[in-house]
Formats: sequence, structure tokens, C-alpha cells
Amino acid sequence: MTEPAVVARLAQDVTSGLEPGRLADFYQDLHRHPELSFQEHRTAAKLALRLRAAGFEVTEGVARTGVVGVLVNGDGPVVWLRGDMDALPVREATGLPYASTVDGLMHACGHDLHVTWLGAAAESLAAAREAWSGTLVVVGQPAEEAGGGAAAMVADGVHTRFPRPDVLFGQHAAPGLAGFYPHTPGLTLSASDDVDVVVHGVGGHGSRPESTVDPVVTAAYVVTRLQTVVAREIAAREPVVLTVGSFHAGTSSNIIPAEARLTLNVRTQDTRVRERVLAAIGRVVEGECAAAGCPVPPEITVHPGCPNTVNDAALDGEIAAVHRELFGEHTVFDFGQALGSEDFSLLAPAGVPYDFWYVTSTPAPLWEAAPGEELREKFEGVPGNHSPLFAPDLSVLVPGVRTLVSAALSRLTG
Repeated sequence: MTEPAVVARLAQDVTSGLEPGRLADFYQDLHRHPELSFQEHRTAAKLALRLRAAGFEVTEGVARTGVVGVLVNGDGPVVWLRGDMDALPVREATGLPYASTVDGLMHACGHDLHVTWLGAAAESLAAAREAWSGTLVVVGQPAEEAGGGAAAMVADGVHTRFPRPDVLFGQHAAPGLAGFYPHTPGLTLSASDDVDVVVHGVGGHGSRPESTVDPVVTAAYVVTRLQTVVAREIAAREPVVLTVGSFHAGTSSNIIPAEARLTLNVRTQDTRVRERVLAAIGRVVEGECAAAGCPVPPEITVHPGCPNTVNDAALDGEIAAVHRELFGEHTVFDFGQALGSEDFSLLAPAGVPYDFWYVTSTPAPLWEAAPGEELREKFEGVPGNHSPLFAPDLSVLVPGVRTLVSAALSRLTG
């Protein structure tokens, strides 16, 4: 790898032509027009247009709405840069002049920023071909929020249809005073699984509960009992989150329904703990249904989602060193392990190192107004990802391009 200071200076030169106003226009346009997982047609088209104009060979429709741009520039390593494109079913409450125009949908996780950074990084590197050698692959990934986008791209041959990566880079907008670039070597994000549960009862008239088996009451007991799985069955030293995200049953106040449906989400960082939690969910659900006298066993369906995200420690240290040179020693720190999840790592073939870092994006006035003195207190007091109030500061537009460009140059030079 080229010395971090050399890479940082080169990244500054390569991105010296960035126009903040143009970046803001592109970002705000994406923010106004959010699209759900596997529906990112407009966003993908916008990204593809920019890549083609910059000289990339572009393939659209990868895994339905994904975009892959390839720029071959002589001999050298193959570097992949990835950005996710989808939005969330969240009703925006920021009051921004460029707020979502689609009712009930919002870029509440910063993926509009990710696409903006990705497109501008690709343009900057394409315009500076004389400064590097190798192959740059830009991946606009669909459906990160749904958890299936990266897997769908792999299933659609992204590792065989395009140059195989020697290294993979990605980043994510995060809450925290704008101007910091947290890096975590090793485990940084957790595994995530979804579980669907159907409780089968016996429906009937609300005036005659004795003739029914009420799935609403049974499912309520399931929800309550599931709270003890983490609290009483998993060691306190093991990071685990078990969430019941939805509960659906019934159509009328005087009808006892025949079934109730629950959806669960499980976050874990250890394979054995994951297996124990999933087994406990099955035992609790089946036990409560048996205790209630349900006529048939419940349906329990596990949907494996994202694996742990484990940065290559040496690679992360190298990119963190470059970012320190770019932005200052104090701007890079260890974010620690989080219970959030990403499917980013699935885009790295077995044995290929990857690095995934963060760009903090909370506007300074909002951060200063947050209660508390310590970092963690303030962190908890500002809108985070998936909040209807999540509104990244526009000051992060240019730095977020430079983080990607510098990471790519660390491998495409020297």
C-alpha cells in the first residue's frame, strides 16, 4: 500500500474539482424521490447515467434494480465500491424544503447520501485515470433494507459477470457530530434474522369465548414470554436484541379471529447464541400454543438475513490511517461493535478482504442542543437512522466522496 500521507494528498487532488452545489442538487433530488427495496428504478437510472457519462461500462437490472459500473484502467487490482439505494416506509417529519414527496416513504437511513457519494467518487476517479492503475467496479445495490439485495446480486452472478474484487469498500451515514469517520477493526455489525410466527386458534363470536381458542390472547402471551429469552436465557455479556416488530390479528371487535401473526427480528454476534435464541423462540411459541389448546401447532419460519460484518483488521487500520491524514487525527476513532446489521459483506467472495466505516452526519446545532455532556448521552439524544427526523448535514457531501476515493486509491496506486 502507498503511504497514507501520499494517498491522502492524491485524494485531495483527485477530488479538488468537486462542486458542493452539484452534489447537493443530486442528493436532494434523490431525497425527494425515495423508492422501496427492489423498486429503485429512478435512483438506479440516475446513478447509471452518471457512470456512463464518466466512461464506465454500465450494466443495469442486476438483481432486478442493481447497477454495476466497470472502468478498466490498465493493470492492477480490482477495487469494488458499494452503495445501497433503497429507502424506508417511514413518513418524513424533518420539515426540510427537499423532504420526500412520496407519502409514507423516506430516505431515513442515508442511502440517498450513499448513492451521491458513490456516483461522485466514480466520476472523480474516472477523471483522474492518469493517477492510478487497475479496475474500478462501482456497485449500486438494491434492497439493503429488505435484507436480500446483496444476496440477490450474488445469485444474479455479480461475482462471475464482472471482474472479481481484490478488495471491497463501503461506508454508512451515521448519527454523531458531522466531521468524524469512525472505524472498527474486526466485528463491527451484527447478524440479523427475521422470524414469522402464525398462531392458529379457533374463531368465533365475541360473546362466546368459551367456544373458541383465542389466538390474540395466546400471541400476547408469546410476546410477553419472548421478553425473557434475552433477559433470562442469555448471558449478560452476550449482545442480543429480540424484537417483536408486528402483531396482526382480527377484523372486528366482536369476532375472535382464527389466527394471529407475529414478525420478529433477532440480532446476534455469536453463532451459538443465535442458535440458542432461535431455539428458544420455537420452544416459547410452541409451548404457549400447547398451553392454550391451539388446534394445530404454530407455524414458525426463520428467514436468515445478514451475517456479521467483520472488517479485515489490517485493511481497516490502513484505511483509517489514510482518513486520519485526510481529515485529522482526532476525526477517526473506534466506533465499537453495533447491533445494527448490513448485507454488505455478502458482496465479498470468500477470502476477499473488506472494510466498512461510518461518516457521522448530525448538524452541529442539533448536536450541541442534544442533552448530556458525554458522547454517548448526546448520541442517544439526536435522531438516528430510521428516524422520521433523520436529516444529515450537507457538509458531509464532499468528505463522504473523499473517504471512498482515498480508500480506492490506497489500492490502485503504488
